[in-house]
Amino acid sequence: MNARLDLPAQPETKAQPARANWRRWMGRAPMGLALLLGGCSDTHIRLFDPVGTIARAEWRFTVIDVLIMLCIILPTLIFILIAMWRYRASRQAKYDPEFTHSVRLELLMWGIPLIAVIALGYFSWQGVFGVNPYNPTILNRKTSAANPPPGGAVAVHPLIINVVATDWQWLFIYPKQKIATLNTVYVPTGRTVEFRLTATDVVNDFYIPQLIGMIDVMPGMRTKDVMRVDHPGKWIGFSADISGAGMSWMQFPTHAVSPADFKTWVAKVKGGTSRLSYAAFEKLARPTVNIAHHHAIYADVEPHLFRHVITAAMDGKTYRTPIFLTKDMLRNKRDHAGYLTAYASQKS
Repeated sequence: MNARLDLPAQPETKAQPARANWRRWMGRAPMGLALLLGGCSDTHIRLFDPVGTIARAEWRFTVIDVLIMLCIILPTLIFILIAMWRYRASRQAKYDPEFTHSVRLELLMWGIPLIAVIALGYFSWQGVFGVNPYNPTILNRKTSAANPPPGGAVAVHPLIINVVATDWQWLFIYPKQKIATLNTVYVPTGRTVEFRLTATDVVNDFYIPQLIGMIDVMPGMRTKDVMRVDHPGKWIGFSADISGAGMSWMQFPTHAVSPADFKTWVAKVKGGTSRLSYAAFEKLARPTVNIAHHHAIYADVEPHLFRHVITAAMDGKTYRTPIFLTKDMLRNKRDHAGYLTAYASQKS
């Protein structure tokens, strides 16, 4: 004898509670977005405020790439939402088991990605050569005869600045002017600036977000980065690679001044008495945590100092970091440790 247990019929699930939850979450979305964007500031997100010619070009290519990708992402998301709504269980949409092909869907699924890839390839080709750190063609286009530099400036040879990254400071050598600066750099407006970069013994990244793209700085090698600034101002550059205890303070203000003011500044620096020899550089290159943002200028620089630094690194020259340098930094600061420039400058 078979017994059958009759269960009470379950009521059908209604869509009203789900819709109410959906509306409630959509109502909270603007508040969540506002909280996420509340910490954003144009003074902190320097990447979104390009000023230099190279930085503006990089930002433009980035925006173009994002917009092209959105042409794929947004329609895909929309079609997903449409499919979820149209074929939800409560709607009991019609099922067609005989469906095999749709020309319109094939054109959409293959045509849009194909067009996007072609567009990305075109703008990537332009961007690779346009902002190439060794020879950015965008600077050549903007300083052609049809497009002279701003302010009627006459195109001249690039200003060469040799950059040495130590642990953890930046040394800028002006070979033609025979001067140098520590943890600060001055450049003239309307003139191409050619940075030639190397490091003592640790890899760093040279980066001025509002002016120039990021590039590696490596010991025993020389890399190159080119930029031009058309307007006076002050911007912050820094190391964008984790390179040790003092990396967070490895920053340098970049001052763009008019050509006349640059000449005046060079003359003022050359009027000093400090000289940077290789022996003095070896002391300077010792690991130093620049917590006080200490700056220095040198009225004279030993010839071929930059080449000497590269050769020494190739021969295995290193500047060992003592173990105490990465331990108990607060205690060392209280004890006026010499490697902290805040106190080294006071003692000198």
